[in-house]
Amino acid sequence: MLIAKKIISKELALFEAHFREAVRSRVPLLDRIMQYIVKRKGKQLRPMFVLLSAKLGGEITESTYRAASLVELLHTATLVHDDVVDEAEERRGFFSINALWKNKIAVLVGDYLLAKGLLLPLDNKDYAILKIVTNAVKVMSEGELLQLEKSRNLNLDEKIYYDIINGKTASLLASACAAGASSTFNDEASIEKLRLFGEKVGMAFQIKDDLFDYGTADIGKPTGNDIKEKKLTLPLIYTLNNCDKTVRKKIIYIIKNQNTVPEKVAYVIDAVNQCGGIDYATKKMFAFRDEALAILHSFEDSDARQALEELVRYTTDRQY
Repeated sequence: MLIAKKIISKELALFEAHFREAVRSRVPLLDRIMQYIVKRKGKQLRPMFVLLSAKLGGEITESTYRAASLVELLHTATLVHDDVVDEAEERRGFFSINALWKNKIAVLVGDYLLAKGLLLPLDNKDYAILKIVTNAVKVMSEGELLQLEKSRNLNLDEKIYYDIINGKTASLLASACAAGASSTFNDEASIEKLRLFGEKVGMAFQIKDDLFDYGTADIGKPTGNDIKEKKLTLPLIYTLNNCDKTVRKKIIYIIKNQNTVPEKVAYVIDAVNQCGGIDYATKKMFAFRDEALAILHSFEDSDARQALEELVRYTTDRQY
């Protein structure tokens, strides 16, 4: 991400100041938690996509910074709520909010972040940005609920999987690119192109995350975790649809009844590797990446376009 950080280093610093201001609270407990959240922020991919998508259309504006802060506030809110739902005690190597302050406070913190995010564009009459990102929150909720509904049925097809990850992951990245674009572009066609670009990147990003579950690298979450949570991801879906009946029956039994037994989880991981699930998912991931790059290359060449291309390639080449 060297090109991206070089091109928007000043803008990223300004964004961080905007974000710190956006989460400030007069309630001492809440302010303390907000400071903890700011300290443990991740790679800031989504704000970078907002800023660079805006830069494709012109000079970054105050509206762009508000869009980036809104996206990051909503993303953080979903992570806080996810940790409560998943009973997760760690996030990016730090204790989760619910681990330190318990579930009730964590839920309220997520609600606070959501409200603060939505007020940013509302108070400044950025109605187009508000509509883009609020729609993403709706789609994200639908994606999570669709996954919960379908996880009971281990006969998931590929199309439903794409619907789930489009909602869960791709919709927010799509809204980040569209919100950034709407702060500098005047034509709806360009904004929609960048929304679709972000969606394709988000699909590739989530498949990469799913592939980590079948690897051995230390990525901040245990491998085999999706199997333990009975999440049907693309490598497993392909395997269930293409392995022989005996293996399929055994995998389904393990996921339903032995999904916390390490050697049984290891059997599933090995079966997915043997049956070509990893290779298939990897090809699909690169296909989404290439579709994103094709959209990006329809814009005139510039530093911003090169930086966005670097970010796209980072999503599929990253090691964690």
